[in-house]
Amino acid sequence: MILVLRALGVGDLATGVPALRALRAAYPGEELALVAPRWLTPLVDLVGGVDRLVEADGLGHLRWSGPPPALAVNLHGRGPQSHRMLAEARPRRLFAYRNAEGGHRDGPPWRADEHEVDRWCRLLAWYGVPADRADLALRRPAPGGLPTGVSIVHPGAKAPQRRWPPDRFAAVAGELAGRGHRVVVTGNPAERDVAAEVARRAGLPADAVLAGTTDLGELAALVAHARLVVCGDTGIGHLATGYATPSVLLFGPVPPAQWGPPPDRPWHEALWVGPRPPGAGTAVHPALAELDVPSVLAAVDGVERAAPHRPPRPRQAAPAVPAAH
Repeated sequence: MILVLRALGVGDLATGVPALRALRAAYPGEELALVAPRWLTPLVDLVGGVDRLVEADGLGHLRWSGPPPALAVNLHGRGPQSHRMLAEARPRRLFAYRNAEGGHRDGPPWRADEHEVDRWCRLLAWYGVPADRADLALRRPAPGGLPTGVSIVHPGAKAPQRRWPPDRFAAVAGELAGRGHRVVVTGNPAERDVAAEVARRAGLPADAVLAGTTDLGELAALVAHARLVVCGDTGIGHLATGYATPSVLLFGPVPPAQWGPPPDRPWHEALWVGPRPPGAGTAVHPALAELDVPSVLAAVDGVERAAPHRPPRPRQAAPAVPAAH
């Protein structure tokens, strides 16, 4: 049994895909259990290779009643809390970053400015497990009853500093619609109001607002069969990378060198004006505020020109991952 901790959100799981695939390849005969939030189950199914989900919302007590795993792997953070959480399962061996406070003196040193994908590939390489940082593709689900070929505008983000102003998203959405794109506006239930505002300002019909109407699996299917994604530095951008869906991502506090798509894929464009002093309170970050509508539309032109050169996107059935309670 291999127990892997990655109890965070969509982007966190997506950037951990190469490491998860590397562990699956290195230990093909072992059961692979992923400690993650239950709501991520649809995305775990699309990663593949995970045998079981152990439910956990962030760090805390690990609800583990099975025998000690042969190996525990910390893909969550540098410790000490995450190290101690895995220690509750009494693993025979731990792959993790060096942290004396967490009782783990093995492993490589942590690098704060490293790309999130590289961080976990480097951790595994330290322990002799090779990982391919380019292995980011997700299984492509059938669209079901969702629209295909749409251009997705996603104005939300977890932190307010990462939210580009709604009037600018609306200007982009309106221009895309004028060019013949079928534009939809996505988001979680809490973002439905801002999505409706973007659609109204853009002159889109009411049924273009999909925020709050799709679960994570449906959102993944929507992205997998979309024409384009325009969003901030948030989870749906990582879904676009996983499906090679052309995307324009707007970065602010954190540079794309740490969380952006691979730079050698011209059908993804991460816009960033460079480091800027942080803004006040919950205001949009100054680096993000400097991005204007013409720059975003120019990037849209670029990723659409590059789209024909993408690799093929095969459709694969995704078996469900059972959850452990």
